Amino acid sequence: MLRHGTAKGAIRKAVTELSQFPKPGEKLHGFTLLRSKHVPELELTALHLQHDKTGAEHLHIARDDSNNVFSIGFKTNPPDDTGVPHILEHTTLCGSEKYPIRDPFFKMLPRTLSNFMNAFTASDHTFYPFATTNAQDYKNLMSVYLDATLRPLLKESDFTQEGWRIGPENPQALATGEADAKLEDKKLVFKGVVYNEMKGQMSDAGYLFYIRFQDHIFPDINNSGGDPQKITDLTYAQLRQFHAEHYHPSNAKLYTYGDMPLADHLKEIDVQLDAFERIRGDVAIHRPIDLSSGPREVTLLGPVDPLVDANKQFKTSVSWILGETTDVVESFSLALVSALLMDGYGSPLYRGLIESGLGTDWSPNSGFDGSGRLGIFSIGLTGVQEADVPKLKTQVQEILQAVREKGFERSKIDGYLHQLELGLKHKTANFGMSLLHRLKPKWFTGIDPFDSLAWNDTLAAFETQFAKGAYLERLMDKYLLNDNTLTFTMAPSPTFGQDLVVEEETRLNTKISEAVKSQGGEETARAAFEARELQLLAEQGKSNTEDLSCLPTVHVQDIPRQKERVVLRNDSAGRVQVQWREAPTNGLTYFRAINTLENLPDDLRALIPLFTDAIMRLGTKDMTMEQLEDLIKLKTGGISVGYHSTSLPTDFTRATEGLTFSGMALDRHVPTMFDLIRKVVVDTDFDSADAASQIRQLLQASADGVVNDIASSGHSFARRAAEAGLTWDSFLKEQVGGLSQVKLMTSLASRPESDQLEDVIAKLKQIQQFALAGNLRAAITCDSEHVGENAKALAHLTSSLPASTVAFPPREQPNFSRDIKSFYPLPYQVYYGALALPTVSYTSSQGAPLQVLSQLLTHKHLHHEIREKGGAYGGGAYSRAIDGIFGFYSYRDPNPLNTINIMRNAGQWAVNKKWSDRDLEDAKISIFQSVDAPRAVNEEGMGNFLYGITEEMKQKRREELLDVTKDQVREVAQKFIVDALEKNSERLVFLGEKRDWVDKSWAVNEMHIGDIE
Repeated sequence: MLRHGTAKGAIRKAVTELSQFPKPGEKLHGFTLLRSKHVPELELTALHLQHDKTGAEHLHIARDDSNNVFSIGFKTNPPDDTGVPHILEHTTLCGSEKYPIRDPFFKMLPRTLSNFMNAFTASDHTFYPFATTNAQDYKNLMSVYLDATLRPLLKESDFTQEGWRIGPENPQALATGEADAKLEDKKLVFKGVVYNEMKGQMSDAGYLFYIRFQDHIFPDINNSGGDPQKITDLTYAQLRQFHAEHYHPSNAKLYTYGDMPLADHLKEIDVQLDAFERIRGDVAIHRPIDLSSGPREVTLLGPVDPLVDANKQFKTSVSWILGETTDVVESFSLALVSALLMDGYGSPLYRGLIESGLGTDWSPNSGFDGSGRLGIFSIGLTGVQEADVPKLKTQVQEILQAVREKGFERSKIDGYLHQLELGLKHKTANFGMSLLHRLKPKWFTGIDPFDSLAWNDTLAAFETQFAKGAYLERLMDKYLLNDNTLTFTMAPSPTFGQDLVVEEETRLNTKISEAVKSQGGEETARAAFEARELQLLAEQGKSNTEDLSCLPTVHVQDIPRQKERVVLRNDSAGRVQVQWREAPTNGLTYFRAINTLENLPDDLRALIPLFTDAIMRLGTKDMTMEQLEDLIKLKTGGISVGYHSTSLPTDFTRATEGLTFSGMALDRHVPTMFDLIRKVVVDTDFDSADAASQIRQLLQASADGVVNDIASSGHSFARRAAEAGLTWDSFLKEQVGGLSQVKLMTSLASRPESDQLEDVIAKLKQIQQFALAGNLRAAITCDSEHVGENAKALAHLTSSLPASTVAFPPREQPNFSRDIKSFYPLPYQVYYGALALPTVSYTSSQGAPLQVLSQLLTHKHLHHEIREKGGAYGGGAYSRAIDGIFGFYSYRDPNPLNTINIMRNAGQWAVNKKWSDRDLEDAKISIFQSVDAPRAVNEEGMGNFLYGITEEMKQKRREELLDVTKDQVREVAQKFIVDALEKNSERLVFLGEKRDWVDKSWAVNEMHIGDIE
């Protein structure tokens, strides 16, 4: 054992040992090492290299972490608002010289064991990252990513599919024959995946406020995502030119991370880069506007939020331009100032702006933004009355001046620094990806990534400055205590949505008129649009039958049949049953507990989310929330209370529910963490004079912007609503986290100011009485040395809690049936939908083929039909084993009727499909991406604790997944989709603008504000 431990330690040391790497100035596989740095506090070694021939920069982070990361990124300052960087990000992934097939990126998804694959367009750069623990997989994906970005085919058909085009609304009807096509099928409309994505984005009022603010604070940087009104100006030639100028190694930054050898990476990368000659890259680093000449004000129009008080529809903010972010110590300190001013209910700006009633929540641009070359600090509010808009800046200036005079308390600073310390100690499974996201924006704006890595150096330099006295206050003097500001306001326009529709129609007609003129007549132009659409349809139709043998892959045989089991131990501490996971935790203890509640009344369940918010807001009789927040930051990594429900793994029709409690702390602070959890739950003062007003503020903040929250994950809300009509657990989840919860919160938020919310507070006090009463069960993850102390601390906690379990009256057999087809009218330009069906329990042997079926349908059929052909941003199938649900979804979908038809016919398609061995192989590999993804230590054993899924159950399901046959897939498709649809077992839900196709066969659920009973 000792010999093994020594060897492992030697390996760990070798990964980050500087002596194994080249010295600065030395060359390796076409690269020269510029410098290296060991960062002990992050347990990593950083190496900065440059490609000799092209000048490409490469940052390698060596760390003892098997979850290896790769990224290639390019500086892509957008020349206009056409979204060319965003559309290029999509089209590069549609085929390349080495992989000349349609959409190799999406076709690689089921051929890799990666736990992360994506591409991102930021404001001034674009990057393509992935993460995997498999060495061959890493090599495969790096080849695909490098070829896709440096040698894409960039076909015009890919540009029209992913970017924009004009075409008939329903080309499938035209494809089956002119006689079958209706007039509405032939209507010409704007299409394109990015075009529809950005229409969806612009439906989000929060995004719209933020992007319009960026337009004015940063006019030098255009909208990289693309404004739908400008996207249709982009030409195919401009796209190709932008790629030639920007997607070049001389304009690239590469990043590798993990325990795989650097030399292997460089050898592969050099082969790809060596064919290029050095050019001048895009070195322009844009800056925000200069406000030194005095204040500026901008007011624009935006949409009305139908779920928010009609008199509180304004959004407004005030912003300052700060110093160079190359000064990492000053940037760190300004971020600290921002946190001290704004974080938490006890912060001075929250108390002075939101608690005082000036607004309901922070605006999307609020806080310190250090991602650019110059920092920007903004303070803004949503839910503001028109008369109060001018008051914001004055109020802010008064608060800042008062804070400056009083100064910052060292204890609050220590709380912030303690959170940073715990963040470094907490070992996440995706550290490499998180590091990439932290370093990348600054790296592209010219900030040294080595400076960004030097945590201890930054903290030491901060303490040196702080010791000189009034350091943070002097930063306020330097940047904030002046009137060199931009005030940005968005006023509500009742016609905003309709104005967009009219603008789009006018723009479409102009484009069609131009085509008519150039084509020599209306019929010729229409025929050209239809022919191009049918040609694209035919090309898309070949996608599922083309030869994919050029794509690299891993194999099912690479997946181990046996998975190393997580060792758990069960005993008791006091009267609490405890699941122990003993493992190295870097000095931290992780805690979770569940109080299971039987026969919980619906009206109390629905208020649990408000209860969990309120206990972190109101304070207790002897401590204000500000004091509690300070203590939580100083002594823990955070505590939380929430709702939890789950189906039983052996019977998905039954479910358990309850309250969950969780926290993380340094081992020595565990007793304090337990006491804080008890204190906020048991001692919160719901009878205080401020309780009603503070709860009202929580409700208004929850209601404000909820339409935007739904838009950002509309398919999830649709899924929840559909599933709620199928199983008890799904019904419970929808009550506390779905559209029912939205309706309740907006209803309560709309009550008049004179209403003291007595009925609501009475129910919150009821929840408080049983929240920690009864027999808890707990899960603790810590190292073996601290088990005894933690058990003692937990026993002490439970001895102070009520022992009796609350008893609610037995409930009748639950009736949660819903309409088969439900529609929720919401002000979006695109649609979100789901169709859900009941299946089997987790332990059923039919669950594995259902999961394989969901992957087959997503990758071999639905992505192709819903996204490529239909123009939706996303769509697919899913199978949730623990919930006993199989379903379909679409996201930012311009063509819901077509999608519904595809969903309903998908089962029969799967039954008729002659699946190949390769198809089955791909589906299984894609499932094991998540099954075998690395887990953080605090997540180990949680499947057993939260859902009752034992290691034996997991192993049995693993073997069943690996052994699924084609016949099994067809059998479950017939039984659980085709036959179930014939029996009307499904639930279908769509969200979006109500149009003529929403006929009487749909149950229309208006989101009108009702009230609590």
